[in-house]
This record gives sequence, C-alpha cells and structure tokens, in this order.
Amino acid sequence: MSKLPRISGQKIVKILSKVGFNVSRQKGSHIILTKQTETGKRGVVVPNHKEIDKGTLLEIIRQAGLKRDEFLNLV
Repeated sequence: MSKLPRISGQKIVKILSKVGFNVSRQKGSHIILTKQTETGKRGVVVPNHKEIDKGTLLEIIRQAGLKRDEFLNLV
C-alpha cells in the first residue's frame, strides 16, 4: 500500500471531478462537491488549504466512496 501524498484541497477537487463530482458551492475555506449516484446524492467537503492532513484526506476518500488505491491511481 502506497503512502498518501501531501496534496492541496484544489488538487483533491480536480481528482474528484475525474470521478464525477461537481463543485456544488463554497462556504469560507470549504468546497462542497456533490455527485448523483444510483442510491441518491453523495456529498464531500474539501478544505481549501495548501496541504491536507493525512486523516482528513482519508476521510475525504471515504466520503467519496473510493478505496485508497483507487484514489492513489487518480493522483
């Protein structure tokens, strides 16, 4: 299992847009992305920071419904 990179919030938004997420809105320094799925709407909140902490990145990956390896392949 590869180590998670230190990436910015903007980079995460670009990666999630590759798998169908769209920017819904922004409130302060947080970007809210949504994706319509078969079971409903899925939402992810991404902090717009220069570097995202490892725990926060893992939670974003989980909220997006991705596996860690799937996310790393998109980076």
